Amino acid sequence: MGQDPKVNLGPETSESPALDVDNDPRMNGQYPEVPRVKRSLRDPYDNWWDPQERRNYGEPIHEDNDILGVFSTEPYTHFTTSWGWVLMGTFVGTVLTLCGAVAVYYPDKPSVPRTFPGGLETELGGPGALSARSEE
Repeated sequence: MGQDPKVNLGPETSESPALDVDNDPRMNGQYPEVPRVKRSLRDPYDNWWDPQERRNYGEPIHEDNDILGVFSTEPYTHFTTSWGWVLMGTFVGTVLTLCGAVAVYYPDKPSVPRTFPGGLETELGGPGALSARSEE
């Protein structure tokens, strides 16, 4: 398939370029490849032309500026994943220890069984009381 003679798209090549970091296939023309850095991670005390966006005048913005801008969601940098697992394990261990201590010392049953003088005969009506019919 030949090129349209009215449109100059450059020489035809049959080979596709290798897709790697140096040869970015995002097809953004001659726009410079700006590093992918979130603006909220830049130095807030630097002498920026736009201190709110932490950007200098004429500085090219990344094509994903809506994701990398100051008003996008912040990256979570409070704890590392391993420290988060340590905290979660400590919490689970503490809860299980507390549950075990409650299970051991919880007063589910009386410490001394009840005793009745003369057994339960008096409480059940004495020797002359009618007994319940058996199911047999």
